[in-house]
Amino acid sequence: MQIELKNLGKRYRYEWILKNVNFQFRGGESFAVLGHNGSGKSTLMQILSGFLSPSSGKIIYTENDKLIDINSVYRKVAFTAPYTELIEELTLKEAIAFHAKFKPLANGMKRDDLLNLLQFPKSAHDKAIQFFSSGMKQRLKLALSILSDCPVLLLDEPSITLDREGVNWYRNLLKEYALGKKLVVIASNVEEDLQDCDQSISITDFKVDNRR
Repeated sequence: MQIELKNLGKRYRYEWILKNVNFQFRGGESFAVLGHNGSGKSTLMQILSGFLSPSSGKIIYTENDKLIDINSVYRKVAFTAPYTELIEELTLKEAIAFHAKFKPLANGMKRDDLLNLLQFPKSAHDKAIQFFSSGMKQRLKLALSILSDCPVLLLDEPSITLDREGVNWYRNLLKEYALGKKLVVIASNVEEDLQDCDQSISITDFKVDNRR
């Protein structure tokens, strides 16, 4: 699957966050989105996911040279970010089953396979997510995204609440199940999050001076 941005821009009221963005994200490749906090990385990621609409220009989704309607994009994209939420009243097992109803797991993976990959203690399997640590919640969000049967994976600040062991776990999961297999876009200020990407783009290349 490919995502092409043509003269794309996004503004809030009178301030342009992005403008005149022309870029093509190609399937099977991985892209690092660089930029300081508040530079527009998350805005770009939400536009790529279909959650936000551009203010100008257009975004084109294609798969096998066929256009994908914007209303169907959510089926093709797995997206996680610090601001995406889990249903915390569900138990871990229930959360996985609920997610799989909307986005099946890749490679015929079953719930128990994902539970094993999470490496949580068995006592956590029937515990409500609201009682998980922030690191455990982030592991779950990452696992559900990376292991979804979707050709596009978007990760915004993926290691933000992970400890050293969690970062190693995340990078191994990404390498085994996503890199080279999907279109992967990662936005982060953490260098280690971006080391495995094929190429990088700087969000500042798409900024404008709103004082003019």
